[in-house]
Amino acid sequence: MPQSTHERAAELHNLAAHAHEAAAASHGQGSLTAHELSRQAHEHSTRAFEESRKATEEHGAPPLPRK
Repeated sequence: MPQSTHERAAELHNLAAHAHEAAAASHGQGSLTAHELSRQAHEHSTRAFEESRKATEEHGAPPLPRK
């Protein structure tokens, strides 16, 4: 079953967060893979943003919470 746009955006946000954490840990160790992990994190973040934007266009913006 295909994922909804919202589910795909959430998955990409989670992937980006994981890649950011892995990159941060690698940077602390001076690992050469830290650059690649940072690049992946940026790619996931960009794709998540695009999916979120698409979901908003398809379904409209969610209502603002009441205060």
